[in-house]
Amino acid sequence: MQALQVAQMPDELQALLNSEWAFVVLFGVFVLEGAMLMYFMPSELVVPASLVLLGADSVVPVLAVAVVGATIGQYALFKIAQRGGREYLLQKRWFKISESKLDKFDGWFDRWGPVVVPVSNSLLFTRGMLTVPAGFAEMDDKQFVALSAVGTLSFEVILASLYLYFDTLL
Repeated sequence: MQALQVAQMPDELQALLNSEWAFVVLFGVFVLEGAMLMYFMPSELVVPASLVLLGADSVVPVLAVAVVGATIGQYALFKIAQRGGREYLLQKRWFKISESKLDKFDGWFDRWGPVVVPVSNSLLFTRGMLTVPAGFAEMDDKQFVALSAVGTLSFEVILASLYLYFDTLL
């Protein structure tokens, strides 16, 4: 499938999507998604929407940008959790996880340890939720980054694969 062609799309937006800036914008979106600050679009739609707009032949660069951007965003949230602590995060308006949900994810991390970071990053509805408990537990930075990237890669490959599969059916 070729990149989406929308006749009503403003010329400026078309130029942006056909330029090297498209990946810079996508990178920013993934940083926000990784930091759990992207409330305007579900994270499950970002890779498929990117492939619709940029074309299926851009799957590898989209995945690379997704993994790097989301991992940077998650690492930033991890460091805020590590340095600020639980009460600090719960007081912030931008932090949208309730105390009861945070308790649940703390329990998962306490029970299963670091392995839940890539597992949670690979699943719908729990994506990134173990970032904060990992920060609270003062998990090693390099270990967190590696596990976060592996989970993000898994999640985004699944989404891209589903998009490509359904694209071939249409």
